[in-house]
Amino acid sequence: MTLAPVTPAFFDALRAHLPAATFREAEEHHLTEPRGRFRGTGLLLAPGSTEEVAAILRACHEARVPVVPHSGGTGLVGGQLMSEGVAPVILSLARMDRIRAVLPAENVLVAEAGVILADVQGRAQREGRLFPLSLASEGSARIGGLLATNAGGTQVLRYGNARALCLGVEAVTAQGEVWHGLSRLRKDNAGYDLRDLLIGSEGTLGIITAAALRLVQPPAAIGVALLAVPSPAAALDLLGLAQGRYGDAVQGFELMGRMGFDFLEETGLGVSPLRPVPDWSVLIELGLPEGLEPQGALERIFLEGSERGLVTDGVLAASEAQGAALWELRERIPEANRRIGSVSSHDISLPLSEIAPFIPQAEAALAALGPFRVNCFGHLGDGNLHFNVFAHKGVPRSEHDALRSRVKEIVHDLVHARGGSVAAEHGVGRLKVADLERYGDPVKLSMMRAVKAALDPNGILNPGAVLRFQG
Repeated sequence: MTLAPVTPAFFDALRAHLPAATFREAEEHHLTEPRGRFRGTGLLLAPGSTEEVAAILRACHEARVPVVPHSGGTGLVGGQLMSEGVAPVILSLARMDRIRAVLPAENVLVAEAGVILADVQGRAQREGRLFPLSLASEGSARIGGLLATNAGGTQVLRYGNARALCLGVEAVTAQGEVWHGLSRLRKDNAGYDLRDLLIGSEGTLGIITAAALRLVQPPAAIGVALLAVPSPAAALDLLGLAQGRYGDAVQGFELMGRMGFDFLEETGLGVSPLRPVPDWSVLIELGLPEGLEPQGALERIFLEGSERGLVTDGVLAASEAQGAALWELRERIPEANRRIGSVSSHDISLPLSEIAPFIPQAEAALAALGPFRVNCFGHLGDGNLHFNVFAHKGVPRSEHDALRSRVKEIVHDLVHARGGSVAAEHGVGRLKVADLERYGDPVKLSMMRAVKAALDPNGILNPGAVLRFQG
């Protein structure tokens, strides 16, 4: 399979079919990604409508020009840029930023792919509803990219991943045909579920141009607490206690190791309110219905947890502002990581019962390899950890460049052996293609390749992402 590079002549041919606003210069953020591991190439097109996306894909399919979709550019596995092979069309969906409809009675909002997540949240709030997808990059991440990667975030425990919050999608195929799949139905078993196939496919099977998103009634009251726990095992027991008392009202349950707070202090981004800083903490959020008071609920969890030896200290937010401040500490940890610079970062998920034994096993295996610091934190309630490895303070991470691949291999081998995933919420992109080949079920990979060949026979859609390009 051979692809052709995008050229000025190809663009000139398109000018007869597309408005002038579609043709823009690629900016730095179109060619880079947050961790600085990859740098892309290509020429930019920014369509303003689904019909314009279709016209672009028809031309690219016919000429065998690769297309790399670009949303908010916040992805961490290199899926949003192409650093090897011929120069692609960079398809920016940023101009497709309209909210087409809001239907509060149905709890549905229809948004185009370029709408920023925070704008969806804000519009839902103005309608007395909640769009519960929440993550650190919500001020820049766009709906198309969030669906393409099946994004997670901090409230998956209660509301599910992006896939669970989408009722239907409109998408353009590799051949430039438009699938009008903006269903608002909760039940529809009429054939294969193409919506769920496209969600999480990272732009390799089709380009999502709009989505019907599921809204919910917001909780009547929210309570937040930061609790010190003796260990990850105790944190899991505390989660069980909280869910036993309040069920699905437990909508956030974040594990944070001491190293995360050390990094916040080291970078000047924050200080733990717990002194001394515990080795392990959990940030818990309850979203309660009318008639239940969050402060009392959190106090009950704290007291019962203390009696069982699961909690040793804690801070209960007394106001919405205090709760937001606790969450801000959690959300700043990735920025602290970025400033320090990891040797290797790992977005992993494990069965809940495997988390407690995995952490010390992985730390011991890395200690045998060399002197490293590990910042382990994440969405404990859904089994998703960010297990990131750093050089010791004052040591440049470049001194460990030769060990980066071995560090990743150690962590991922241990995750796989315990029935986990090495691509929990960030996707595969280009960074983890080899990992998918190493750990993926052979039959699953064969089925994935067959689907890719059927839907994108010329291989133009985000080539090299998820599956290795067969050029």
